[in-house]
Amino acid sequence: MSEPISVGDVVDGARLLALGLRPKQIPSRDLVYAELVKRATEDDAFRDLTEAIAEGLGLIVLAISPRTGVVLGPTDDSVFEQKFDDYARRATFGERRDLERVLHGVAHLAIAALGFPRPDDLANETYVGRVSVEQVDTVVREACTMLAARAAEAEEAGDPLEDAPELERVWRVYSRRPEATRTKDGRLAPSTTRGVIGKALRFLVEQGFLVKMSDADGGTYRTTPRFQVQVRELAAERAFAELLALQVITVTDPSGSLHTASGADGRFSDV
Repeated sequence: MSEPISVGDVVDGARLLALGLRPKQIPSRDLVYAELVKRATEDDAFRDLTEAIAEGLGLIVLAISPRTGVVLGPTDDSVFEQKFDDYARRATFGERRDLERVLHGVAHLAIAALGFPRPDDLANETYVGRVSVEQVDTVVREACTMLAARAAEAEEAGDPLEDAPELERVWRVYSRRPEATRTKDGRLAPSTTRGVIGKALRFLVEQGFLVKMSDADGGTYRTTPRFQVQVRELAAERAFAELLALQVITVTDPSGSLHTASGADGRFSDV
């Protein structure tokens, strides 16, 4: 796009962003989308224009490629930003609502960490992770047990962890919530930990980050290239790194089959 910017160029840039806002749309299934992505990857001026339009709309372009399409993230206070309070809203007030936020935040963090548990997984475009409701719940409960033990050991040694109150709050909130109970009509109660995880996984499917594979283990899902891009951004967060550092997440199959520690005997179970 060496010529001056035209109205048509602006329309094309905006159209490309509009396609990126459709989470399940991918270039391989849309000729117009594929052509616009190709143009953005080959024409720096057009990509700069597209990113400038995105900035004006309160969006950040995280990636543009034939594999991922356009992956967008909201800026602070953007109209496109999903408020976590809204996501985790329940008919509760005060402390209870705050506790729900903790549960939902832990669920999303654990899904991301299980989907791409090694740094190489985020760089490898052929890697596909798999997660399930049962697996996420098992891993988070193991992490809670390890957090509790770590806090207790530090307390006994007279050197309590600086962030112990926050860590203790996380593991106590999660470990005290039942794994799974049923409503009167047989559905999984949304207030249980597996209900919270199921909600998170379904939301990520709607956003084009996961694809459901089966109903096994409460629901089993595979990751998408869009999710890989998003988790790269999350990987810089301290909480993500700390969850991985607990070493309750292990991968033994490079094809993407995840294994998680299960029980004190140290054995592993396939997902």
